[in-house]
Amino acid sequence: MKKLSIREVRKELAQLDELVSREGEVMITRRGQPIARLLPLRSKRIMPSHADLRAGMPRLKKGSEKLIRAERNER
Repeated sequence: MKKLSIREVRKELAQLDELVSREGEVMITRRGQPIARLLPLRSKRIMPSHADLRAGMPRLKKGSEKLIRAERNER
Protein backbone atom coordinates (compact mmCIF):
# COMPACT_ATOMS: atom_id res chain seq x y z
CA MET A 1 0.00 0.00 0.00
CA LYS A 2 1.34 3.37 -1.02
CA LYS A 3 0.82 6.41 1.23
CA LEU A 4 0.56 9.86 -0.35
CA SER A 5 -0.15 13.27 1.12
CA ILE A 6 -2.75 15.50 -0.49
CA ARG A 7 0.05 17.61 -1.98
CA GLU A 8 1.63 14.50 -3.57
CA VAL A 9 -1.75 13.40 -4.92
CA ARG A 10 -2.20 16.77 -6.61
CA LYS A 11 1.21 16.43 -8.27
CA GLU A 12 0.58 12.82 -9.33
CA LEU A 13 -3.06 13.27 -10.37
CA ALA A 14 -2.36 12.59 -14.06
CA GLN A 15 -0.73 9.25 -13.22
CA LEU A 16 -3.03 8.31 -10.35
CA ASP A 17 -4.77 5.56 -12.32
CA GLU A 18 -1.44 3.91 -13.13
CA LEU A 19 -0.34 4.23 -9.51
CA VAL A 20 -3.51 2.58 -8.21
CA SER A 21 -3.30 -0.26 -10.72
CA ARG A 22 0.39 -0.82 -9.92
CA GLU A 23 0.15 -0.53 -6.11
CA GLY A 24 -3.35 -2.00 -5.71
CA GLU A 25 -4.24 0.41 -2.92
CA VAL A 26 -3.31 4.04 -2.19
CA MET A 27 -3.81 5.73 1.19
CA ILE A 28 -4.23 9.52 1.10
CA THR A 29 -3.15 11.39 4.20
CA ARG A 30 -3.55 14.92 5.56
CA ARG A 31 -0.95 15.94 8.11
CA GLY A 32 -0.02 12.29 8.55
CA GLN A 33 -3.57 11.13 9.29
CA PRO A 34 -5.28 8.85 6.77
CA ILE A 35 -8.36 10.45 5.18
CA ALA A 36 -9.06 8.27 2.14
CA ARG A 37 -8.21 4.97 0.55
CA LEU A 38 -8.22 4.41 -3.21
CA LEU A 39 -8.79 0.93 -4.54
CA PRO A 40 -8.89 -0.30 -8.13
CA LEU A 41 -12.46 -0.62 -9.40
CA ARG A 42 -12.02 -3.99 -11.04
CA SER A 43 -10.03 -6.62 -9.28
CA LYS A 44 -8.48 -9.38 -11.31
CA ARG A 45 -10.56 -12.35 -10.24
CA ILE A 46 -9.87 -15.79 -11.53
CA MET A 47 -12.96 -17.17 -13.18
CA PRO A 48 -13.84 -20.71 -12.06
CA SER A 49 -13.62 -23.43 -14.68
CA HIS A 50 -16.72 -25.17 -16.02
CA ALA A 51 -15.54 -28.40 -14.39
CA ASP A 52 -15.47 -26.70 -10.98
CA LEU A 53 -18.96 -25.28 -11.52
CA ARG A 54 -20.32 -28.66 -12.61
CA ALA A 55 -18.69 -30.39 -9.64
CA GLY A 56 -20.50 -28.01 -7.27
CA MET A 57 -23.94 -28.77 -8.73
CA PRO A 58 -26.00 -31.63 -7.32
CA ARG A 59 -26.56 -34.58 -9.65
CA LEU A 60 -30.11 -35.10 -10.95
CA LYS A 61 -31.82 -38.42 -10.25
CA LYS A 62 -33.29 -38.39 -13.77
CA GLY A 63 -31.67 -37.18 -16.95
CA SER A 64 -32.62 -33.67 -18.04
CA GLU A 65 -34.08 -34.96 -21.32
CA LYS A 66 -36.57 -37.08 -19.35
CA LEU A 67 -37.56 -34.14 -17.18
CA ILE A 68 -38.11 -31.92 -20.25
CA ARG A 69 -40.20 -34.59 -22.01
CA ALA A 70 -42.34 -35.08 -18.88
CA GLU A 71 -42.90 -31.33 -18.60
CA ARG A 72 -43.89 -31.09 -22.27
CA ASN A 73 -46.34 -33.97 -21.95
CA GLU A 74 -48.06 -32.26 -18.97
CA ARG A 75 -49.10 -29.31 -21.13
